[in-house]
Amino acid sequence: MSKESKIYKNSPKKVHIRTFGCQMNEYDSEVIKTNLLQRGYLFTEESEEADVILVNGCSVREHAEERLWRNLENLRRLREEKPELIFGVLGCIAQNHKENIFKRFPFVNLVCGPHNLPEIFNHIENLNSRTRILAVDEEERDLENFHLTSTPGVEGGSPRRGYVLIMSGCNNFCSYCVVPYLRGREKSRRMESILEEVRMLVESGHEEITLLGQNVNSYRLQATGCKLQAKNNKNDFVELLREVNKIDGVEKISFATSHPKDASEELFKAMRDLPKVDKYLHLPFQSGSNRILKLMRRGYTREDYLGQIKKLKEILPQCKISTDVIVGFPGEREEDFQETKELMEEVKFDNAYIFKYSPRPGTAAARLRDDVPLEIKKERNQVLLELQKRIARRKNVKM
Repeated sequence: MSKESKIYKNSPKKVHIRTFGCQMNEYDSEVIKTNLLQRGYLFTEESEEADVILVNGCSVREHAEERLWRNLENLRRLREEKPELIFGVLGCIAQNHKENIFKRFPFVNLVCGPHNLPEIFNHIENLNSRTRILAVDEEERDLENFHLTSTPGVEGGSPRRGYVLIMSGCNNFCSYCVVPYLRGREKSRRMESILEEVRMLVESGHEEITLLGQNVNSYRLQATGCKLQAKNNKNDFVELLREVNKIDGVEKISFATSHPKDASEELFKAMRDLPKVDKYLHLPFQSGSNRILKLMRRGYTREDYLGQIKKLKEILPQCKISTDVIVGFPGEREEDFQETKELMEEVKFDNAYIFKYSPRPGTAAARLRDDVPLEIKKERNQVLLELQKRIARRKNVKM
Protein backbone atom coordinates (compact mmCIF):
# COMPACT_ATOMS: atom_id res chain seq x y z
CA MET A 1 0.00 0.00 0.00
CA SER A 2 1.41 3.41 -0.96
CA LYS A 3 2.01 6.11 1.62
CA GLU A 4 -0.62 8.30 -0.02
CA SER A 5 -3.33 5.62 0.03
CA LYS A 6 -2.41 4.74 3.63
CA ILE A 7 -2.95 8.37 4.65
CA TYR A 8 -6.30 8.41 2.90
CA LYS A 9 -7.46 5.24 4.59
CA ASN A 10 -6.39 6.21 8.12
CA SER A 11 -7.33 9.89 7.98
CA PRO A 12 -10.56 11.14 9.55
CA LYS A 13 -13.06 11.89 6.83
CA LYS A 14 -14.34 15.33 7.72
CA VAL A 15 -12.61 18.43 9.10
CA HIS A 16 -14.22 21.63 10.36
CA ILE A 17 -11.93 24.67 10.70
CA ARG A 18 -12.70 28.06 12.24
CA THR A 19 -10.48 31.14 12.09
CA PHE A 20 -10.33 34.01 14.57
CA GLY A 21 -7.98 36.87 13.76
CA CYS A 22 -6.19 38.56 10.91
CA GLN A 23 -5.65 37.83 7.22
CA MET A 24 -2.47 35.93 8.16
CA ASN A 25 -4.60 33.44 10.09
CA GLU A 26 -7.03 33.21 7.17
CA TYR A 27 -4.12 32.35 4.88
CA ASP A 28 -2.78 29.70 7.29
CA SER A 29 -6.23 28.10 7.47
CA GLU A 30 -6.49 28.02 3.68
CA VAL A 31 -3.07 26.36 3.40
CA ILE A 32 -4.08 23.74 5.97
CA LYS A 33 -7.29 23.12 4.07
CA THR A 34 -5.69 22.68 0.65
CA ASN A 35 -3.00 20.36 2.00
CA LEU A 36 -5.50 18.21 3.90
CA LEU A 37 -7.72 17.99 0.81
CA GLN A 38 -4.78 16.54 -1.09
CA ARG A 39 -4.38 13.92 1.65
CA GLY A 40 -7.92 12.66 1.24
CA TYR A 41 -9.74 14.68 3.90
CA LEU A 42 -13.14 16.24 3.36
CA PHE A 43 -14.31 19.56 4.81
CA THR A 44 -17.60 20.49 6.38
CA GLU A 45 -19.11 23.79 7.42
CA GLU A 46 -21.04 22.02 10.19
CA SER A 47 -19.09 21.23 13.35
CA GLU A 48 -21.62 18.49 14.25
CA GLU A 49 -20.57 16.54 11.13
CA ALA A 50 -16.82 16.75 11.76
CA ASP A 51 -14.31 14.12 12.87
CA VAL A 52 -11.67 16.82 13.47
CA ILE A 53 -12.33 20.39 14.62
CA LEU A 54 -9.53 22.95 14.29
CA VAL A 55 -9.66 26.51 15.64
CA ASN A 56 -6.96 28.87 14.38
CA GLY A 57 -6.52 32.15 16.24
CA CYS A 58 -4.58 35.35 16.63
CA SER A 59 -3.10 36.45 19.94
CA VAL A 60 -2.26 40.03 18.97
CA ARG A 61 -5.47 41.46 20.45
CA GLU A 62 -7.36 40.34 23.51
CA HIS A 63 -10.71 40.59 21.74
CA ALA A 64 -9.74 37.96 19.13
CA GLU A 65 -8.53 35.63 21.89
CA GLU A 66 -11.73 35.98 23.88
CA ARG A 67 -13.85 35.18 20.81
CA LEU A 68 -11.87 31.98 20.25
CA TRP A 69 -12.13 30.92 23.93
CA ARG A 70 -15.90 31.44 23.90
CA ASN A 71 -16.23 29.49 20.68
CA LEU A 72 -14.15 26.62 22.02
CA GLU A 73 -16.23 26.54 25.19
CA ASN A 74 -19.37 26.23 23.07
CA LEU A 75 -17.83 23.28 21.22
CA ARG A 76 -17.13 21.39 24.44
CA ARG A 77 -20.50 19.61 24.34
CA LEU A 78 -19.59 17.91 21.05
CA ARG A 79 -16.94 15.77 22.76
CA GLU A 80 -19.65 14.33 25.00
CA GLU A 81 -21.81 13.56 21.96
CA LYS A 82 -18.90 12.22 19.87
CA PRO A 83 -16.18 10.73 22.14
CA GLU A 84 -13.83 10.08 19.18
CA LEU A 85 -13.87 13.73 18.05
CA ILE A 86 -10.41 15.37 17.80
CA PHE A 87 -9.87 19.04 18.71
CA GLY A 88 -6.92 21.24 17.74
CA VAL A 89 -5.98 24.83 18.66
CA LEU A 90 -3.61 26.44 16.14
CA GLY A 91 -1.70 29.64 15.44
CA CYS A 92 -0.36 32.48 17.55
CA ILE A 93 -2.82 31.76 20.35
CA ALA A 94 -1.40 28.23 20.64
CA GLN A 95 2.17 29.56 20.73
CA ASN A 96 1.21 32.11 23.37
CA HIS A 97 -0.68 29.87 25.80
CA LYS A 98 0.95 26.48 25.11
CA GLU A 99 0.11 23.73 27.66
CA ASN A 100 -2.25 26.06 29.55
CA ILE A 101 -4.77 25.38 26.78
CA PHE A 102 -4.85 21.71 27.81
CA LYS A 103 -5.45 22.77 31.43
CA ARG A 104 -8.27 25.14 30.49
CA PHE A 105 -9.83 22.85 27.87
CA PRO A 106 -8.98 19.22 28.73
CA PHE A 107 -10.81 17.94 25.64
CA VAL A 108 -8.25 19.59 23.28
CA ASN A 109 -5.86 17.10 21.66
CA LEU A 110 -3.50 19.31 19.64
CA VAL A 111 -1.87 22.67 20.41
CA CYS A 112 0.16 23.76 17.38
CA GLY A 113 1.99 27.10 17.00
CA PRO A 114 2.84 28.95 13.75
CA HIS A 115 6.33 27.42 13.41
CA ASN A 116 4.90 23.90 13.61
CA LEU A 117 2.05 24.29 11.15
CA PRO A 118 4.02 22.57 8.33
CA GLU A 119 3.89 19.37 10.43
CA ILE A 120 0.21 19.63 11.33
CA PHE A 121 -0.75 16.97 8.79
CA ASN A 122 1.44 14.36 10.49
CA HIS A 123 0.20 15.43 13.92
CA ILE A 124 -3.43 14.87 12.92
CA GLU A 125 -2.54 11.43 11.53
CA ASN A 126 -0.98 10.44 14.88
CA LEU A 127 -3.82 11.69 17.07
CA ASN A 128 -6.85 10.07 18.58
CA SER A 129 -9.32 11.48 21.08
CA ARG A 130 -7.28 10.14 24.03
CA THR A 131 -3.85 11.53 23.04
CA ARG A 132 -2.29 14.99 23.17
CA ILE A 133 0.39 16.70 21.11
CA LEU A 134 2.04 20.00 22.11
CA ALA A 135 3.89 21.45 19.10
CA VAL A 136 5.10 24.96 19.93
CA ASP A 137 8.78 25.01 18.93
CA GLU A 138 10.61 28.32 18.92
CA GLU A 139 12.72 27.30 15.91
CA GLU A 140 11.41 28.76 12.65
CA ARG A 141 10.53 26.44 9.75
CA ASP A 142 11.17 26.90 6.05
CA LEU A 143 8.30 28.94 4.62
CA GLU A 144 8.52 27.00 1.36
CA ASN A 145 7.27 23.89 3.18
CA PHE A 146 4.00 25.57 4.06
CA HIS A 147 2.10 27.18 1.20
CA LEU A 148 -0.92 26.64 -0.99
CA THR A 149 -0.72 23.41 -2.99
CA SER A 150 -4.11 23.72 -4.66
CA THR A 151 -7.10 26.03 -4.47
CA PRO A 152 -10.84 25.56 -4.69
CA GLY A 153 -12.47 26.78 -7.88
CA VAL A 154 -14.36 30.06 -7.93
CA GLU A 155 -18.02 29.41 -7.26
CA GLY A 156 -20.30 30.70 -10.00
CA GLY A 157 -17.36 32.12 -11.91
CA SER A 158 -17.37 35.35 -9.89
CA PRO A 159 -14.11 37.16 -8.99
CA ARG A 160 -12.50 35.99 -5.81
CA ARG A 161 -9.58 37.24 -3.75
CA GLY A 162 -6.62 34.97 -3.08
CA TYR A 163 -4.07 35.52 -0.31
CA VAL A 164 -0.35 34.88 -0.75
CA LEU A 165 2.12 35.03 2.12
CA ILE A 166 5.35 36.75 1.05
CA MET A 167 7.09 36.84 4.45
CA SER A 168 6.52 36.00 8.09
CA GLY A 169 7.65 37.39 11.42
CA CYS A 170 8.64 40.90 12.43
CA ASN A 171 11.82 42.68 13.55
CA ASN A 172 10.22 45.84 14.90
CA PHE A 173 9.40 44.78 18.49
CA CYS A 174 6.81 47.47 19.10
CA SER A 175 6.37 47.50 22.87
CA TYR A 176 2.70 46.40 22.80
CA CYS A 177 2.96 43.65 20.16
CA VAL A 178 3.48 39.90 20.61
CA VAL A 179 4.10 39.07 16.93
CA PRO A 180 7.95 38.91 17.05
CA TYR A 181 7.73 36.54 20.02
CA LEU A 182 5.09 34.27 18.49
CA ARG A 183 5.89 34.32 14.76
CA GLY A 184 9.63 34.98 15.05
CA ARG A 185 11.94 37.29 13.14
CA GLU A 186 11.37 38.41 9.56
CA LYS A 187 11.82 35.74 6.93
CA SER A 188 11.07 36.30 3.23
CA ARG A 189 9.87 33.71 0.74
CA ARG A 190 11.59 33.16 -2.60
CA MET A 191 10.12 35.35 -5.31
CA GLU A 192 9.85 32.38 -7.70
CA SER A 193 7.70 30.50 -5.17
CA ILE A 194 5.46 33.53 -4.61
CA LEU A 195 4.92 34.06 -8.35
CA GLU A 196 4.20 30.35 -8.82
CA GLU A 197 1.53 30.52 -6.12
CA VAL A 198 -0.03 33.60 -7.73
CA ARG A 199 -0.22 31.82 -11.09
CA MET A 200 -1.86 28.83 -9.41
CA LEU A 201 -4.48 31.10 -7.86
CA VAL A 202 -5.15 32.70 -11.25
CA GLU A 203 -5.57 29.27 -12.86
CA SER A 204 -8.14 28.48 -10.17
CA GLY A 205 -10.18 31.54 -11.13
CA HIS A 206 -8.92 34.15 -8.66
CA GLU A 207 -8.58 37.62 -10.13
CA GLU A 208 -7.61 39.62 -7.04
CA ILE A 209 -4.38 38.87 -5.18
CA THR A 210 -3.51 40.13 -1.68
CA LEU A 211 0.16 39.90 -0.65
CA LEU A 212 0.55 39.34 3.09
CA GLY A 213 3.26 40.09 5.63
CA GLN A 214 3.55 41.66 9.07
CA ASN A 215 5.44 44.45 7.30
CA VAL A 216 5.46 43.89 3.54
CA ASN A 217 7.94 46.72 3.03
CA SER A 218 10.54 44.61 4.85
CA TYR A 219 10.41 41.96 2.13
CA ARG A 220 14.00 41.19 1.12
CA LEU A 221 15.13 39.59 -2.15
CA GLN A 222 18.67 39.22 -0.85
CA ALA A 223 17.46 36.98 1.97
CA THR A 224 15.82 34.63 -0.57
CA GLY A 225 18.83 34.22 -2.85
CA CYS A 226 17.05 35.89 -5.76
CA LYS A 227 19.28 37.19 -8.57
CA LEU A 228 16.93 40.12 -9.15
CA GLN A 229 17.99 42.94 -6.82
CA ALA A 230 16.72 46.44 -6.22
CA LYS A 231 19.19 49.30 -5.87
CA ASN A 232 17.88 49.89 -2.37
CA ASN A 233 16.72 47.09 -0.06
CA LYS A 234 13.65 49.16 0.80
CA ASN A 235 12.56 48.78 -2.84
CA ASP A 236 12.63 44.97 -2.89
CA PHE A 237 8.89 44.86 -2.25
CA VAL A 238 8.40 47.24 -5.18
CA GLU A 239 10.30 44.77 -7.39
CA LEU A 240 7.95 42.02 -6.25
CA LEU A 241 4.91 44.17 -7.07
CA ARG A 242 6.29 44.75 -10.58
CA GLU A 243 6.68 41.00 -11.16
CA VAL A 244 3.17 40.17 -9.90
CA ASN A 245 1.80 42.99 -12.05
CA LYS A 246 3.17 41.19 -15.15
CA ILE A 247 1.17 37.99 -14.54
CA ASP A 248 -1.68 37.53 -17.00
CA GLY A 249 -5.04 37.01 -15.35
CA VAL A 250 -4.29 39.12 -12.28
CA GLU A 251 -6.76 41.99 -12.31
CA LYS A 252 -6.03 43.60 -8.95
CA ILE A 253 -3.15 43.51 -6.43
CA SER A 254 -3.43 44.65 -2.83
CA PHE A 255 -1.14 44.17 0.18
CA ALA A 256 -1.10 44.36 3.96
CA THR A 257 0.44 45.68 6.08
CA SER A 258 2.88 48.60 5.66
CA HIS A 259 4.92 50.19 8.46
CA PRO A 260 5.26 54.00 8.33
CA LYS A 261 9.03 53.93 8.89
CA ASP A 262 9.53 51.67 5.84
CA ALA A 263 6.93 52.92 3.36
CA SER A 264 8.93 54.66 0.63
CA GLU A 265 8.41 57.20 -2.11
CA GLU A 266 9.24 54.39 -4.57
CA LEU A 267 6.31 52.39 -3.19
CA PHE A 268 3.95 55.32 -3.70
CA LYS A 269 5.18 55.74 -7.28
CA ALA A 270 4.74 52.02 -7.96
CA MET A 271 1.17 52.22 -6.68
CA ARG A 272 0.63 55.09 -9.10
CA ASP A 273 2.34 53.52 -12.12
CA LEU A 274 1.45 49.82 -11.90
CA PRO A 275 -2.09 49.55 -13.29
CA LYS A 276 -3.08 46.42 -11.35
CA VAL A 277 -2.01 47.68 -7.92
CA ASP A 278 -4.92 48.89 -5.80
CA LYS A 279 -4.83 52.61 -4.99
CA TYR A 280 -5.30 51.89 -1.32
CA LEU A 281 -2.80 51.94 1.53
CA HIS A 282 -3.22 50.70 5.09
CA LEU A 283 -0.69 52.69 7.16
CA PRO A 284 -1.15 52.36 10.95
CA PHE A 285 -0.11 55.43 12.95
CA GLN A 286 -1.29 54.12 16.39
CA SER A 287 -0.85 57.45 18.22
CA GLY A 288 -0.52 61.11 17.31
CA SER A 289 1.67 61.83 20.35
CA ASN A 290 5.45 61.66 19.98
CA ARG A 291 5.76 60.79 23.65
CA ILE A 292 3.44 57.80 23.29
CA LEU A 293 5.00 56.75 19.96
CA LYS A 294 8.35 56.58 21.73
CA LEU A 295 6.86 54.44 24.51
CA MET A 296 5.36 52.23 21.80
CA ARG A 297 8.79 51.92 20.11
CA ARG A 298 7.29 52.71 16.73
CA GLY A 299 10.44 54.19 15.22
CA TYR A 300 8.90 57.36 13.78
CA THR A 301 7.44 60.66 14.96
CA ARG A 302 4.14 62.38 14.33
CA GLU A 303 5.97 64.66 11.89
CA ASP A 304 7.47 61.70 10.05
CA TYR A 305 4.06 60.14 9.60
CA LEU A 306 2.41 63.32 8.36
CA GLY A 307 5.34 63.78 5.97
CA GLN A 308 4.69 60.32 4.51
CA ILE A 309 0.99 61.09 4.07
CA LYS A 310 1.80 64.42 2.37
CA LYS A 311 4.20 62.69 -0.02
CA LEU A 312 1.64 59.96 -0.78
CA LYS A 313 -1.10 62.49 -1.57
CA GLU A 314 1.26 64.46 -3.83
CA ILE A 315 2.20 61.33 -5.81
CA LEU A 316 -1.18 59.59 -5.73
CA PRO A 317 -3.95 62.09 -4.85
CA GLN A 318 -6.75 59.56 -5.37
CA CYS A 319 -5.26 56.99 -2.99
CA LYS A 320 -7.56 55.80 -0.20
CA ILE A 321 -5.87 55.51 3.20
CA SER A 322 -6.81 53.49 6.26
CA THR A 323 -5.07 53.18 9.60
CA ASP A 324 -4.91 51.57 13.05
CA VAL A 325 -5.17 53.55 16.28
CA ILE A 326 -4.66 52.52 19.91
CA VAL A 327 -6.24 54.55 22.70
CA GLY A 328 -5.45 54.26 26.39
CA PHE A 329 -1.83 53.16 26.06
CA PRO A 330 -0.02 53.30 29.44
CA GLY A 331 0.77 56.90 30.29
CA GLU A 332 -1.58 58.39 27.69
CA ARG A 333 -2.72 61.78 28.99
CA GLU A 334 -5.56 63.90 27.70
CA GLU A 335 -3.15 66.04 25.67
CA ASP A 336 -1.72 62.90 24.03
CA PHE A 337 -5.20 61.78 23.08
CA GLN A 338 -6.01 65.21 21.65
CA GLU A 339 -2.91 64.98 19.42
CA THR A 340 -4.20 61.65 18.11
CA LYS A 341 -7.61 63.18 17.45
CA GLU A 342 -6.03 66.16 15.67
CA LEU A 343 -3.96 63.88 13.43
CA MET A 344 -7.08 62.01 12.38
CA GLU A 345 -8.84 65.29 11.62
CA GLU A 346 -5.86 66.47 9.55
CA VAL A 347 -5.36 63.30 7.48
CA LYS A 348 -9.06 62.44 7.06
CA PHE A 349 -8.66 58.68 6.69
CA ASP A 350 -11.09 56.72 4.55
CA ASN A 351 -11.25 54.09 7.27
CA ALA A 352 -9.77 53.63 10.75
CA TYR A 353 -9.59 50.61 13.04
CA ILE A 354 -9.63 51.92 16.60
CA PHE A 355 -8.67 49.70 19.54
CA LYS A 356 -8.64 50.05 23.29
CA TYR A 357 -5.22 49.11 24.68
CA SER A 358 -5.01 45.82 26.53
CA PRO A 359 -1.67 44.47 27.84
CA ARG A 360 -0.33 41.41 26.03
CA PRO A 361 1.74 39.06 28.22
CA GLY A 362 5.44 38.98 27.39
CA THR A 363 5.60 42.40 25.74
CA ALA A 364 7.59 45.38 27.02
CA ALA A 365 4.40 47.42 27.48
CA ALA A 366 2.98 44.74 29.78
CA ARG A 367 5.61 45.83 32.32
CA LEU A 368 4.21 49.37 32.29
CA ARG A 369 1.41 50.30 34.65
CA ASP A 370 -1.89 50.11 32.78
CA ASP A 371 -2.93 53.42 34.31
CA VAL A 372 -5.67 54.61 31.95
CA PRO A 373 -9.03 53.55 33.46
CA LEU A 374 -11.24 51.36 31.29
CA GLU A 375 -14.00 53.97 31.27
CA ILE A 376 -11.58 56.56 29.86
CA LYS A 377 -10.43 54.07 27.22
CA LYS A 378 -14.04 53.42 26.21
CA GLU A 379 -14.77 57.15 26.09
CA ARG A 380 -11.74 57.93 23.91
CA ASN A 381 -12.50 54.98 21.67
CA GLN A 382 -16.05 56.25 21.15
CA VAL A 383 -14.86 59.81 20.43
CA LEU A 384 -12.57 58.57 17.63
CA LEU A 385 -15.22 56.23 16.24
CA GLU A 386 -17.68 59.13 16.01
CA LEU A 387 -15.00 61.35 14.46
CA GLN A 388 -14.24 58.74 11.80
CA LYS A 389 -17.95 58.37 11.02
CA ARG A 390 -18.22 62.12 10.45
CA ILE A 391 -15.15 62.13 8.20
CA ALA A 392 -16.52 59.20 6.18
CA ARG A 393 -19.92 60.90 5.83
CA ARG A 394 -18.33 64.09 4.52
CA LYS A 395 -16.30 62.09 2.00
CA ASN A 396 -19.36 60.17 0.85
CA VAL A 397 -21.34 63.38 0.36
CA LYS A 398 -18.56 64.75 -1.87
CA MET A 399 -18.65 61.59 -3.97
